[in-house]
Amino acid sequence: MERWIPGVAAVRERLGSSLFERVAGPSGGENRARIHGTPGPRWFAEDRPVRVVHGDASMFIGGLSALLLQSLHPLAMSAVAGHSGYKGDPWGRLQRTSLFLATTTYGTADDAQRAVDRVRGVHQRVRGRTATGEGYHAADPHLLTWVHVAEVDSFWRAHRLYGANPLTPAEYDGYVADMARVGTALGVVDPPRDRRELAGRIESYRPELRATPEAEEAARFLLRHPPIPLTARLPYAALAAGAVSLLPPWARAPLGLPYVPVVERTGVRWAGSGITSVIRWAMTRRPPEAPPVN
Repeated sequence: MERWIPGVAAVRERLGSSLFERVAGPSGGENRARIHGTPGPRWFAEDRPVRVVHGDASMFIGGLSALLLQSLHPLAMSAVAGHSGYKGDPWGRLQRTSLFLATTTYGTADDAQRAVDRVRGVHQRVRGRTATGEGYHAADPHLLTWVHVAEVDSFWRAHRLYGANPLTPAEYDGYVADMARVGTALGVVDPPRDRRELAGRIESYRPELRATPEAEEAARFLLRHPPIPLTARLPYAALAAGAVSLLPPWARAPLGLPYVPVVERTGVRWAGSGITSVIRWAMTRRPPEAPPVN
C-alpha cells in the first residue's frame, strides 16, 4: 500500500531510522545483525513471552515508567545519580540498556552471559554513600531485586495496555518467569516467577521507598525537561503520560505526579496507543518489495 502513497514510504524509513539510531546507537545495525544472525543456542526459545514483550513498541512506555518507579528507592537512586551519567549522556545509557535487553532476549547464550558479566562487573565498582550517609553497593542483591521487579512489572503492564497483541494472563506469568532467568544471572536472589509473587515482592519494598531530592530531579528531567528536540516534545508527552499512568497511586504521590483515572482511561490511553502504533509502524523491519513483473 505505501508505494502507492507518495512520500509515505520515505517518511516511514526516515522516522524508523532516526528512532532506531536513538535507541540502538551508531553501531545498532551491526549489533542487530550479530544478535539475531549468530547461530547457537539461546536463553529463550522463539515462542517465549519475553521475546514478544521486548520486541514491542510498548517498551518505550514501560522503560520510562520503570525508571520513575525505580527512583523511589533512595539507595538505588543514589547509585544512579552518582554513577550512571543519565543526565550527561542519557542516550548512551538508553543505548546500553537497549543492547543488554536485546542480547539477553534474542542473542546466543554465550553473548547473553557475556552481557551479564559486563553488567555485573560495573555493579561491583558502583558503591558510595547517600546524602544522609547510608552506604550503597549496586551489587547488593536487595537493591538488584528492587531494580529487577520494578522493571519487570513496568514492562508487562505496558505491554498489556499498549502492546500490539496483548498476551494471556498465563503468558504474562511466563514473562515474569523468563525475566527471572536474567535476574538470577545478574545476582538477584530468588526472583519472582509469576505476577502474584511479583506483586508481593514490590509490596515488601514499600516501607523503604520515598522521594528523595535526587528522585524528584530525575522525574523532572524525564517528564518535563527531556533531552529531545522541540518537534518531538508532543509525541514524547504522550509516552510520558502513558508511563505515569502505569504507576500505582502510592508511587505517584511522593513524586507529585497526578492521578486522574477518568482522563487516564480515555485521553492518556488513546494517546499512548497512538504513539506506540506510530513507533511500531516506523520501526518494524520490512522485507524488500518484489520487483515488478514485466
